[in-house]
Amino acid sequence: MSSLLSFTILGIFSGAAYAIAASGLVLTYTTTRVFNIAHGAFGMLLSFVFWDFSQRQGMPVWLSLFLVLFVVAPLFGFVVQRVMTRGLGEAPVSVSLVVTVGLFVGLIGLAQQIWPPEARTLPFFLPDKGIQIGEVYVTAHQMITIALSVVVAAGLYLLLNRTRVGTAMRAAVDNPDLLKLYGGKPSQVAALSWAIGSSLAALAGILLTPVIGLDYYELTLLVISAYAAAMLGRLKSLPLTFVGAMGLGLLQSYAVAYLPSEGAFAGVRAVVPALFLFAVVVIMPQAQLRIGQVKGLVAAPVPTLQRSVGWGVALVVVMAVVTLTLSDSNLLLAGTAATYAMVMLSLVLLTGYGGHVSLAQFTFAGIGALAYAKLDSPNLLGLLIAAAVAAIVGALVALPVLRLTGLYLALSTLAFGVLMDKLVFQASFAFGFNGSLPAEPMSVLGIAITEPRVYVLVMVIFFALMAVALLALRRGKLGRVLIAMRDSPAACSTLGLDMRWFRVALFGMSAGMAGLAGALFAGLRGTIAATDFQLLASLPLLLLAVVCGVTSATGAAAGGIFLMLLPVLQSNYPGLAGLAFVIIGFGAVALGRDPNGLANLGFKLGRLVGDRLGPQVRGFLPDLPGAGSARRSRERTTDEGSYDDIAAPLAGDPHKEVAAGGTARG
Repeated sequence: MSSLLSFTILGIFSGAAYAIAASGLVLTYTTTRVFNIAHGAFGMLLSFVFWDFSQRQGMPVWLSLFLVLFVVAPLFGFVVQRVMTRGLGEAPVSVSLVVTVGLFVGLIGLAQQIWPPEARTLPFFLPDKGIQIGEVYVTAHQMITIALSVVVAAGLYLLLNRTRVGTAMRAAVDNPDLLKLYGGKPSQVAALSWAIGSSLAALAGILLTPVIGLDYYELTLLVISAYAAAMLGRLKSLPLTFVGAMGLGLLQSYAVAYLPSEGAFAGVRAVVPALFLFAVVVIMPQAQLRIGQVKGLVAAPVPTLQRSVGWGVALVVVMAVVTLTLSDSNLLLAGTAATYAMVMLSLVLLTGYGGHVSLAQFTFAGIGALAYAKLDSPNLLGLLIAAAVAAIVGALVALPVLRLTGLYLALSTLAFGVLMDKLVFQASFAFGFNGSLPAEPMSVLGIAITEPRVYVLVMVIFFALMAVALLALRRGKLGRVLIAMRDSPAACSTLGLDMRWFRVALFGMSAGMAGLAGALFAGLRGTIAATDFQLLASLPLLLLAVVCGVTSATGAAAGGIFLMLLPVLQSNYPGLAGLAFVIIGFGAVALGRDPNGLANLGFKLGRLVGDRLGPQVRGFLPDLPGAGSARRSRERTTDEGSYDDIAAPLAGDPHKEVAAGGTARG
């Protein structure tokens, strides 16, 4: 009986901390329509600030707590809203997710750069105080946490429902223009919401740090519990959020107490929050469409078939020459870059064209690699089977949330990534007891490709083929449907398009592409491990895809190279390890609203050079028979807005895509 009471109190304590974090998350979403994936990173960073004030600088605990909760955290939230997330509520969900994921990664890097890794601890509040309940001792820290969770929930409920400020907060998201007519200031109201939400994230982090330690990742990922609780409250009900947080805390505590620590249930104890989140997302009611929203994003130029094939052949030829000069270690890096680039191509399909975000894309690459190694069939058939397995898993992930869109799909992939990390990749039946698995190089027509230079070239050929096929899909009818569904789901539903199964197929195709990349990576490495496909690897992957251009194959290639160089730079310059994540994270924040990224700057530069030098070069060339009429026809077609002849990587302006039909004008 004492054991049950002890774990019940521990569960209530954990649930209280989750409730505080989830309340801040619900507040920012309810008032700004931005789901802050970086909410846990806020709490992590501000917990480090509290440690710095109270432990390193020796300030009194009460003064440190006051400064963090009422000065630093509100100011931080205010600046983030005004500078980084302002207006994201009206942007597509994929954009707001990318920006907040950028904050997630950037803040982890910032914490690592300011406070390099070392052992740090925070003492409990009033460590020598507590009360005895039967045979169980309840600490003052636990009682303070439980009391604060009740105060926060009641205070926020009264703020939103019984005050003029709360009414203005709700009105700011429902109808900001009407609020302005009544003298309200929507921008200031949104900043206030983020300031309060940041303070609540800091409070939750500070309360949990003495229990789980001052760790960059544990504190940040612990907010998955807050996501689950907030989802149970449908991101707007504070009472349901409080109930969900308490229920999750108790469920997690009882799982630790009563589930076996060995065997099949050993991993379940660590994934209770992810299971809870996935279950809540699945039982969510039908997502409402945003009626009237038509957002035609400025897209990168799409080359014709001839140009895309030509650039693909040129890439293969250049890499064939480059590989002759590389050492074995550099060839491994080149193959890794090709793997990343292929996975980013899958994000071009899913995020750039489809408008959906996957927070666990590298997990699908791990599934493909695991299937390839387990099949023991190192040939083209085994490669295709591995890709098919990853595609089926991707479709199954999207299937339970068939009714939902955007945010819920992204969170389901996040929960799926955690489940795969803890339950599959770390299990003995997957990568074995030593956490690694051998994989043989691929063979073609019975000839094994054991030479690293040839294998890397084969990977580049696969990248080129995937890019050409993806661009061909984009130019066709299916590509226009994808863009229409991305820009206006409501308009597509009105026209009778069934987006549900289309979405499942899209997730499956994207996962299959990532799985193919993972299988090729397994053959390149010879040995794969569970650590190669961790969930956190998917976040820099997504961000670099956005920074380099998630709407173009060129951006995928550049992103693969940059992501490959990241660990190289970190190992050569360990003092700048955190700075690299800062640059990637905040770079995604800056470019998140422009999915074309750096690749589009290259397209514009090519256009500028072509406009300057093209007429001069053509002036020295004689007109061939029919060339003048063909050129005039092409110029006339461009003026009329024909899609097929405008888009080329170095000879066309970016164009507006309209959801209804996909027509474009330069």
